[in-house]
Amino acid sequence: MTLIKADIVEKIAKKGFTKRKSTQMVETILEIIKNSLENGEDVLISGFGKFCVKDKRKRRGRNPQTGQDLLLGERRVVRFKCSGILRDKINGK
Repeated sequence: MTLIKADIVEKIAKKGFTKRKSTQMVETILEIIKNSLENGEDVLISGFGKFCVKDKRKRRGRNPQTGQDLLLGERRVVRFKCSGILRDKINGK
């Protein structure tokens, strides 16, 4: 099962906040994370992990449907590395 944004809002609302306030909190947090990553800043959430932006160089690729070679342009991607605490929880330690 995939946890979606609406599920997060619902779980926060169950902690004693209104649904409207919960939605605002989730949207605000996500907006802060998005803006930081857009500006090239890393986002470190203690006990959870680190989001960082990496630059990827141009590279040769191939269209899988046609087999035609093509050149993939430079781009930026978001990487996530989980914290040791989260890794241990996932692995049941």
